[in-house]
Amino acid sequence: MLERSPGQARPSRPTRRHVIAAAPLATLGVGQAAHAATSRGFGEADVQALARDLSRRPYSAPSKALPQALSTLDYDAYRDIRFNPDHALWKAERLPFQLQFFHRGGLFREQVDLFELHDGRPTPIAYSTDLFNFKRGAPTGLSPQLGFAGFRIHAPINKASYYDEVAVFLGASYFRAVAKGMLYGLSARGLAIGTGGPEEFPIFRSFWIERPSPGARSLTILALLDSVSCAGAFRFVVTPGDTTIFDVSARIFPRRAIANVGIAPLTSMFLFSGDAARRFDDFRPRVHDSDGLSVVNGQGERLWRPLVNPSLVQTSAFQDKNPKGYGLMQRERRLDAYQDLEARYDLRPSLWVEPKGAWGPGQVRLVELPTRTEYEDNIAAFWTPAAPLRAGVPASFAYRLHWGPERPVAGLARVAQTRSGAAAAKPRRRFVVDFDLPSADGVTAQVTTSAGAVLDTHLSPNPETRGVRLSFEFDPAQARGADLRAQLLRAGKPCSEVWLYRWIA
Repeated sequence: MLERSPGQARPSRPTRRHVIAAAPLATLGVGQAAHAATSRGFGEADVQALARDLSRRPYSAPSKALPQALSTLDYDAYRDIRFNPDHALWKAERLPFQLQFFHRGGLFREQVDLFELHDGRPTPIAYSTDLFNFKRGAPTGLSPQLGFAGFRIHAPINKASYYDEVAVFLGASYFRAVAKGMLYGLSARGLAIGTGGPEEFPIFRSFWIERPSPGARSLTILALLDSVSCAGAFRFVVTPGDTTIFDVSARIFPRRAIANVGIAPLTSMFLFSGDAARRFDDFRPRVHDSDGLSVVNGQGERLWRPLVNPSLVQTSAFQDKNPKGYGLMQRERRLDAYQDLEARYDLRPSLWVEPKGAWGPGQVRLVELPTRTEYEDNIAAFWTPAAPLRAGVPASFAYRLHWGPERPVAGLARVAQTRSGAAAAKPRRRFVVDFDLPSADGVTAQVTTSAGAVLDTHLSPNPETRGVRLSFEFDPAQARGADLRAQLLRAGKPCSEVWLYRWIA
């Protein structure tokens, strides 16, 4: 099961997470190198040099050592340790961003070294129990070198007088963010390796957060990543807003060849919606952080693949060259579609990856894992280059992450809903796909399948949605699986995105 990163989306519900620890950077020589750079200014090139040097050494497994009072904390007890917002970094200076920190303990045992970067000089952010409120009392004898597990960013995103939490970095290489008026949902990661099989979880060992100027709209973060297979240097420029933007540059230094690598990986949860709700005894009609994968390939073709909660691990690969973008979308925005006043899935952000530069040949991969609970992430999407990363040969990637509402596409209708059920003539299946196309006049449907046959295709207006409904029957014949594809055309030209669906017997 994929990890789930932390946040405020479901504060009263426990979350299962994969636990990974990080060794203090002093044991790696990184802390000393950072301080040595202060005479000439510390920056992105220095983090890249640290990552390169780290990759030339054998991987050193991080320590998970913690005092027993912290290592045995359960989920609720860990949440009882809260950062005191009065001690937020940069609060006294009234700067446009503030930082708060996470205590180590429970599932979050790893130490992450944090530095404030000001005028090119990194200063360690010192740990103290005085920074935290301990509901059950602070454990005695905690070392000043205990350090932090991660950090979160606050900014006045919803109103000028209040600093809301807008992003969090905590656990392995996970991070996530919100846009104005939204709640935490899906996550991103620095790097994914082996997703869908035996998985390796890279970790962020340290961060350098640049002190913002009084009028700054963005916050710059440098990060050092480490893993069995590679080390890496990252730069994030975070700009909160109606859509929160992360401009990301990554330089990966492989220790060995990496074939199943995930660049710009996204992680989400899909439990059920539509006809799949019949599998769950639940008062809600749908439960998910994301409901579909959207892709714009190198030819400009826009694809939509509804997510599923499969019975077995399912991997889909969309071959491409120089993709224009991909993302996991939360397209359904009506509260009454979820009927969940606590989780508010209708307020979860979509996340779109916009590559910068030519990424070359490869594939967008979608991995769907079976799950019976909404507390585990079971969906991953990422870019895998056609050629494996080569040992000792650095690889660079740059991209922009858009957290927030899905961006509209002029001239192309979107898929609004997908449903299926048994047809009258078994073993046929009937599919119903709603598009937000305002008129069916002059529209035809092109529906194909990789196996079996498509029958009885029909288009009609949908007065309830003010859109167009496509319905058809699929006869699998002897096939055990098939890839279905549909698109609406007007005058022979596409007027909708491409709907994709994988049917499994």
